Amino acid sequence: MSVRLVPAPISIVFSEASIDKESFNREYHQLSESDDNPISQWLKLAKARGDTSNSDPILLNLVVELHNKIDALERFLKNEEPVRISLSEAADIDSIGFEHFHLSTPLLQEGSEYYGRIEMPVHPKRDVGVFFKAESDSLAHIVKIHDRDEKEWGAYLTARERVLIREAKETK
Repeated sequence: MSVRLVPAPISIVFSEASIDKESFNREYHQLSESDDNPISQWLKLAKARGDTSNSDPILLNLVVELHNKIDALERFLKNEEPVRISLSEAADIDSIGFEHFHLSTPLLQEGSEYYGRIEMPVHPKRDVGVFFKAESDSLAHIVKIHDRDEKEWGAYLTARERVLIREAKETK
């Protein structure tokens, strides 16, 4: 089976899923809900009621992100860090596909299932929880990812492909 991958410099921390599946599942769901802070919830309700129909959606999202940044700064100043499960391995991902990624170093056991957090270089920067299965010692197949995260993963992959096409055109 041939898997199409695109070079992408991102990082992952992971552990074998069987170690503590319940805790990994809990964190996985918390990571997907991390954008459900009070201001985001208010915005969703306002959109549902139609209160934002006369507002510029880009400006509205930027204001929400500014609010989130201020909250993050406040947490930093108070030395409050989000509670994350300690994962045993850290690695660099050198290339990604729509359902796969490839580690730069062979750390996986073929056939094993893992839970990991991928630091996505998108705006806003955040961690994405994934469950994946090792197809080889360095190739992983994503088994479980939240819908919103899957869309961002696909958008990031597409953006990386565009960069590579642009670079290839420039070298000609």
